[in-house]
Amino acid sequence: MTAHSFLQVALFLGLFLALAKPLGGYMARVYEGKPCGLDGALGPLERLVYRLCRIHAGEEMDWKKYAKAMLLFNLAGLLVLYTLQRIQGLLPLNPTHAGAVEPLAALNTAVSFATNTNWQARAGEETMSHLTQMAGLAVQNFLSAASGMAVLAALVRGIVRRRQETVGNFWTDTIRGTLYILLPLSVVLALALVSQGVVQTLSGPRRVPLLQPVTYERVKTDAAGNPVVDAAGGPVTEIVTVAEQELAVGPVASQEAIKELGTNGGGFFNANSAHPFENPTPVSNLLEMLAIVAISGGLCHTFGAMAGDRRQGWALFAAMLILLIPPLLFCIGREQGGSPALAGPEVDARPSGLQPGGNMEGKETRFGIAGSAAFAATTTATSCGAVNSSHDSFTALGGLAPLFLMQIGEVAFGGVGSGLFGMLLFVLVAVFTAGLMVGRTPEYLGKKIEPYEMKMASLAILVMPLAVLLGAAAACVFPAGLAGPANPGPHGFSEILYAFTSCGNNNGSAFGGLNAGTPFYDLLLGAVMLVGRFMVKLPVLAIAGSLAGKQAVPPSPGTLPTHTPLFVLWLVVVVLIVGGLTFFPALALGPVAESLTPLR
Repeated sequence: MTAHSFLQVALFLGLFLALAKPLGGYMARVYEGKPCGLDGALGPLERLVYRLCRIHAGEEMDWKKYAKAMLLFNLAGLLVLYTLQRIQGLLPLNPTHAGAVEPLAALNTAVSFATNTNWQARAGEETMSHLTQMAGLAVQNFLSAASGMAVLAALVRGIVRRRQETVGNFWTDTIRGTLYILLPLSVVLALALVSQGVVQTLSGPRRVPLLQPVTYERVKTDAAGNPVVDAAGGPVTEIVTVAEQELAVGPVASQEAIKELGTNGGGFFNANSAHPFENPTPVSNLLEMLAIVAISGGLCHTFGAMAGDRRQGWALFAAMLILLIPPLLFCIGREQGGSPALAGPEVDARPSGLQPGGNMEGKETRFGIAGSAAFAATTTATSCGAVNSSHDSFTALGGLAPLFLMQIGEVAFGGVGSGLFGMLLFVLVAVFTAGLMVGRTPEYLGKKIEPYEMKMASLAILVMPLAVLLGAAAACVFPAGLAGPANPGPHGFSEILYAFTSCGNNNGSAFGGLNAGTPFYDLLLGAVMLVGRFMVKLPVLAIAGSLAGKQAVPPSPGTLPTHTPLFVLWLVVVVLIVGGLTFFPALALGPVAESLTPLR
């Protein structure tokens, strides 16, 4: 790695660490219902929403009612978004005159955004109207993120409370998370992005003159779009000169902000955060990377504040940081090492002493290798599908890093809410296994961890790998699945594995090279998204309800401390063991095999 790369990483991590504590403390006050500084401005709006929706803010729910409300809320969002896509051609704010989205494509997109995955198999600027982008996709960016944060709040209350049957109110948690956390941060970030040149407008496409007209030959077509042929049956060609280009624009900055802050992903444009209208400068790139991890990192401090022991939050933060930094540096190093195909002396004509140019294929020159590889690691360590480069163009081992960060459960900070409750599941496993090894009753923050909690934790941890591996296996067997990859061999398998890993972890980023816009992938990936989101949330809420009803056990000399460096290391080992044992065979068939395959 170069000194410039280290400087970029150090700046990013330094700003991230500086944000974690103040943001985490603020979010703790939001979920505890304490004054947070924005009550005067947003309090009336909050109370208005309660009245309009007939929500009794002070009425608590047990975990089953909480889970029912969460499922109904997300189902309603899914149905509304599906309907909006199907009728968008009849609605206003449609300057491109986009018609109804195909049924399966609309269903896949609705599932994707309702599950916080934001996987997009179609180009947003060509498929969606401005109204669908704003009232559909952007709204779900807020609500799906707030829903995940609400489930985390319920789990934290379950750990903290003593002899209680309730874990909070889903509606209150979701509304407060949206109004007091996601909305203010999105406004600030959107303004910052606009200052860097990110587009924000309700107008339609703009036509701009080219600096240099382009002339080319094409087959002439009639009014119906059919090729014109001559008397001999040959195609008739014509010379065309293009002097201007149509550029798609729209409400980009507002969607970009919540897309990153809510670890949603997707994008107004098909090129995502590689598009100059979404991410125009190195400064905007840094802001977007910080936005991706800011809330997830801050929630560790929120957990410590709500639990009454800030050391617990910092321990989880440290474990996540340990899981993030090595793959991030590894990815940058592999990409700066360049492609093995260009390593031979017959193609390496650099003067003696110069450093390798690295692998710039699929990357934007305004970000460079470090800015692209660090973004790739950051977006896959969280459940954010934003990308600023083509992961399909990474080196074999460089592409392994994003895959690995998703496959360990996206707990290296992870999605807003989902990353921390995913890590807390591993905490329960780590406490339980440590207790078995030393012959002590496992406890966490004064609560005994018993077989019920372990069954639920095991279910939540294992359901994602099961869905991902079964889905990838099906795609490698059925002809409709095999028609998707653009490349044969190990790289083609990596394209399939990445798609299912991304959807199973509600990430949404794409490796590229896979034609996923087919009925086969629409249905199968949609099913994997639903399983990966809700079959994890439900066991988490069941654990919250079980722990809330337990009496605290006073600490004793036999209590395992869970804030020490030793426990942090053990937690990291548990995460790596589970991820490694589950996905190593698949990785061996994909990126590892590709890296060992001789180039021809």
